[in-house]
Amino acid sequence: MKKSTRWAGLIVLVLVLGGVFLLKSNDNQELRTTTANVVNGEVQKVVLSEKNLNYFPNEIRVKAGQPVSISLDNTVTGCLRSFTIKELGVSKLVRTSQETIDFTPTKKGTFGFACIMGMGYGKIIVE
Repeated sequence: MKKSTRWAGLIVLVLVLGGVFLLKSNDNQELRTTTANVVNGEVQKVVLSEKNLNYFPNEIRVKAGQPVSISLDNTVTGCLRSFTIKELGVSKLVRTSQETIDFTPTKKGTFGFACIMGMGYGKIIVE
């Protein structure tokens, strides 16, 4: 009876770990496919959060030639507060949620954004 109890416990453990893995995979899929497109008047305002140690949403769509204002809410911590879009010349350490990253994208395309260490990342699509 002791052997069968061990096997049952092992099977339950494998099922639980498999379920956690699948749920975690679904969270990451959601993170990759969520898009923010927030336009308020002429300034395109975007608020980024942190989810699963990454920016959320991690895909942003904005219009070329219109000012963009990105803010990081209070969930964003650590190196993710140092935000860069190298190809657009944007780089700023945002210490509070009241500070913003302001720029006007002039060229269309898809550009990567990341924290200074490259741990958190995403893309901005300029249309």
